[in-house]
Amino acid sequence: MAGTVARITEISARSDVSFDDAIKVGIDRATATLRNVQGAWVKEQKVDVTDGAITHYQVVLEITFVLE
Repeated sequence: MAGTVARITEISARSDVSFDDAIKVGIDRATATLRNVQGAWVKEQKVDVTDGAITHYQVVLEITFVLE
């Protein structure tokens, strides 16, 4: 019987550009450390605001990777 087992880990990533960039930063960092990354779920999004302007975009990602 063949099958796979995956693990999910939660990470937070920030960017001063956009949510898309924050997701890319998080995925790039996760794949630098974890093997067999298969996907990610954006669990939360948040912005920091200073003087009425967005200064940072933050995402919480759940990263799925298959165990060897």
